[in-house]
Amino acid sequence: MDPSVVVAFGLLLCISFLLLILSWKKGFGRGKLPPGPVPLPIIGNILQVDIKNISESFDMLAKEYGPVFTLQLGVERVVVLHGYKAVKEALIDHGDKFADRGHMPIFDISRDGLGIIVSNGERWKEIRRFSLMTLRNLGMGKRSIEERVQEEAKGLVEELRKTKGLPCDPTFILGCAPCNVICSVIFQKHFEYKNQKFLYLMKLLEENNRILSSPWIQVYNSFPSLLCYLPGSHHKAIKNFNLINEFILEEVKEHQRTLDPSNPRDFIDCFLMKMEQEKQQPQSEFTIENLVYTARDLFGAGTETTSTTLRYGLLLLLKHPEITGKIHEEIDRVIGQNRSPCMEDRNKMPYTNAVVHEIQRFIDLVPTNLPHAVTEDVQFRQYVIPKGTTIIPLLSSVLYDDAEFPNPDKFDPGHFLDESGKFKKSDYFMPFSAGKRICAGESLARMELFLFFTTILQNFTLKSPIDPKDIDTSPVFSGFGKIPPSYELSFLPF
Repeated sequence: MDPSVVVAFGLLLCISFLLLILSWKKGFGRGKLPPGPVPLPIIGNILQVDIKNISESFDMLAKEYGPVFTLQLGVERVVVLHGYKAVKEALIDHGDKFADRGHMPIFDISRDGLGIIVSNGERWKEIRRFSLMTLRNLGMGKRSIEERVQEEAKGLVEELRKTKGLPCDPTFILGCAPCNVICSVIFQKHFEYKNQKFLYLMKLLEENNRILSSPWIQVYNSFPSLLCYLPGSHHKAIKNFNLINEFILEEVKEHQRTLDPSNPRDFIDCFLMKMEQEKQQPQSEFTIENLVYTARDLFGAGTETTSTTLRYGLLLLLKHPEITGKIHEEIDRVIGQNRSPCMEDRNKMPYTNAVVHEIQRFIDLVPTNLPHAVTEDVQFRQYVIPKGTTIIPLLSSVLYDDAEFPNPDKFDPGHFLDESGKFKKSDYFMPFSAGKRICAGESLARMELFLFFTTILQNFTLKSPIDPKDIDTSPVFSGFGKIPPSYELSFLPF
């Protein structure tokens, strides 16, 4: 290469680097962007973040730059909120200003801001309001949905009995139950666990959950315009998303053929009826495309999150048999063996309730939360955060706050019990996020976790093929979500 070209290129690179530093420093202090490490050209601060454990990297940066700091992750400038005070101040005290969804390239592809998860503005408000109202009308948080969960819990127990007490990997079985609950809400269908159509949907959901939690997707989200042309698991995730869309669309078409407006059966029927009501409105958000993406979001939020929590929770109970024994004692005392657990039992079972909360706190399922964005220029503490800036409220820093949860790295139900053994609520308990963007299915997830855990432990003793002290509970992935290691256990019937 011509030496003059090399010199010119080097000079251009140096000038670009200096301009970037000057631009970055200009954003710090005196009412501008929060402080943070100086980014490198093109790649930003990606080298200062461990993509295998992002939350731990953010913890280290917070020690240096404080509870509110700025990073450049590839092409995206983000502000990280660390600790309960900063997260609460943003998401709850100033909820409207922090209510937009930040960029998530892997989710944004081809959906044009549709659905609940990535939509913003009036579209998000309309679809979320409709979804919450419809879910409530379909029984969310009521006795009717509780009965569905109880029936699914009974089916889960029957499937576990088929293992005949032999060691098994519980991943598939524990995924079927919450998926069937969502199917009943969206499709009014209950699938047998060996149904090929159901197995196909389960495979797509589980596979994408693993891909989205992998380090590669964290890199992809930082450099989407470059990596979209390169091979990688992001192509598989996108293909799976499209296949899930096709699965849902097939159900939508069947519902269109059989719809009875006087007797809506499920979420799809209610959405189709809303479409009919607004068919004369050209700007209506209620379209077939939005129905498909909204239903996909409900599956994504309501299936793998719950099944992963169940799977992780059983692993923790195997690791701590003394805790499992105390749950068995409480179940025997409050419920017995002659009836199914119900939500009324929860208030009478403080220890079991505390264990379920501690499982959610300890596993820290979505450590960096889904990204938010500010809806306008925001004065936040002594800084000004420009409109559209992506915000990362670090849930790990709240769930692992040692002032609220002494020895947070220890799995201890005592974190949610007072001195007299009664259940103790905590404002720091934010596994479902907080504020305007809190998970729409929080009440259903809480119900499922309590009923599934108690029903399993009412019917089985858990046994690990290895010594409990040798069980490793460290996640195999800790990106968008945490994935527990594979393991086997035996369900021994009483």
